[in-house]
Amino acid sequence: MSKGKKRTRRGIAGEGSTKSGGGATSDSGADEQAEKGGWGETLRTIFWSIALFLVLRTFLIQTFFITSGSMKDTMLIGDFLVVNKAAVGSTVPFVGARIPGYSQRRHGEILIFDPPHSDSLKLVKRLVGLPGDTLVMRDRVLYRNGERVPEPYARHADVPDGGSPEMMWQRAYLTDAVEPATYSPTRDTWGPIAIPEDRYFFLGDNREESYDGRYFGLVEGDQLEGRAAFIYFSYDRESYKAFPALTAARWGRIFNAYR
Repeated sequence: MSKGKKRTRRGIAGEGSTKSGGGATSDSGADEQAEKGGWGETLRTIFWSIALFLVLRTFLIQTFFITSGSMKDTMLIGDFLVVNKAAVGSTVPFVGARIPGYSQRRHGEILIFDPPHSDSLKLVKRLVGLPGDTLVMRDRVLYRNGERVPEPYARHADVPDGGSPEMMWQRAYLTDAVEPATYSPTRDTWGPIAIPEDRYFFLGDNREESYDGRYFGLVEGDQLEGRAAFIYFSYDRESYKAFPALTAARWGRIFNAYR
């Protein structure tokens, strides 16, 4: 009896070891499948994250960094802003078709656009002329359709007036009240010019220190990139402090909406 019991126990022990070995093989396969599934899930997550980022950047929002003082004091050098692309519409890559924006253009809004004089540059200015408008400036005062435009945002500097050959594009858009042959515009006095269909006229808020529509001309509707929405970060780039992005941050400007 004792010998039989011993053989039985050894048999049971041997059977148990065989089952244990089979179980180990099964666990190894499961781990391998889990590892493959984990990598696959990671790759899918990366792919859809990139796809979502591209969709957002192409059609909905974009970021922009202010590098010049042409919009001072509304915008400062070192402002990081979020741009609402959906408001003005966007062009579908590789197709060329343009998706219309959800809102109409309005006087006074700040837009980002591709200027007509450069294929690689993007500018940010204030929209002051819509299709159908007649614009004229006299001694730094802007008039639109015969009425003075209130511009509390405009900043003026004590610098003498002057003309530029670049402003001669205005001759093609002068009203009948001006003789093109004798037209001689200056930075502070020009026009009246009539804005044609699907064209827009922009000025910088830092009026005497801005390279804007007075010089490079009208902007086409397809060149509009987006509307400036709000500041998501800002710091003083001219600060002499160490790590200015932290030590010279303008915390009070963050999340301010542009007007």
